[in-house]
Amino acid sequence: MTTELATVRHKAFDVNILAGLVRKSTADKYVGKLKAYVAFAGSAEAALDPATFAKWRAHMAAGNLSPNTINLHLASVRAMMKEAAAQGYISHETAEQFAAVRGVKPSAMKDKLKQNARTKIVSEDMRRLCDAPQADTLVGKMHRALLLTMASSGARISEIVTLKPTQIEARKKGKVESFVIIVSGKTDTGNREAPLSSEAFKAIQEWLTARSAVGVASEFIFTGFSGRGGRDPRSTHITTEAAWQTVKRYAEACQLAHIKPHDFRRFVGTTLAKDNPRQAQKALGHKDIATTYKHYVLDEMEVGLTENLF
Repeated sequence: MTTELATVRHKAFDVNILAGLVRKSTADKYVGKLKAYVAFAGSAEAALDPATFAKWRAHMAAGNLSPNTINLHLASVRAMMKEAAAQGYISHETAEQFAAVRGVKPSAMKDKLKQNARTKIVSEDMRRLCDAPQADTLVGKMHRALLLTMASSGARISEIVTLKPTQIEARKKGKVESFVIIVSGKTDTGNREAPLSSEAFKAIQEWLTARSAVGVASEFIFTGFSGRGGRDPRSTHITTEAAWQTVKRYAEACQLAHIKPHDFRRFVGTTLAKDNPRQAQKALGHKDIATTYKHYVLDEMEVGLTENLF
């Protein structure tokens, strides 16, 4: 193999070839998965062998990763191979061979499924969570606004941490005024509306007013803190990791285990789906209502269902 060919083949693992096809945030997630695969293979040349890809699947399955995580890793590499073939960096035959390597079956790896991947939050506990921050402090005002926004919008955490005041719009129907946030998620081709409760809107305004009073201006709503004790507001938006830590902090204070930011989205979706799956679909931004039914319509079997059948 010539050096030139080796260099070209390296492009099969360069996420820049996905430009215009996936969001930057999605491409960034591919990087770690591709590095892990090439590291396992030992070289780019070995990584381009579908047999190595199949061996990687077996290697991951023998480890501690959940089947869903393994399949995400495999899907990332398959996507790269497909586009690499389209751009001439590898053959279409090679890409098809990668596509033929099946993912693992969750049913065969039940012991490695994440037991707390979906933690249900009931309404009473959600209220305790949102009321937990001390609303008389700067950091408490921001945290309360953040939790209320998560609990009433159903937006993804990646959409919330970068939220700007300009993305909030008022809606009025008759005498009832409500609010929405304009967001664009990982599967959206354009903007969509997500609900925002009046309580969350008020908490956001209180936080922004308090932050402005101490001389901090920012285009973002949810900004972090720095300085001694971490109580000086910054102008940059918080990270998804910071949001995770905030949720964890108040969940522990409320003695609630395994609560994650996505559980707030699930709370909104499952609560709305009880009465109207279509409205849940719109709030969550699902293109296909089948996604809503599969993950958010939690029908419970009626008590005494088989009584008096005979």
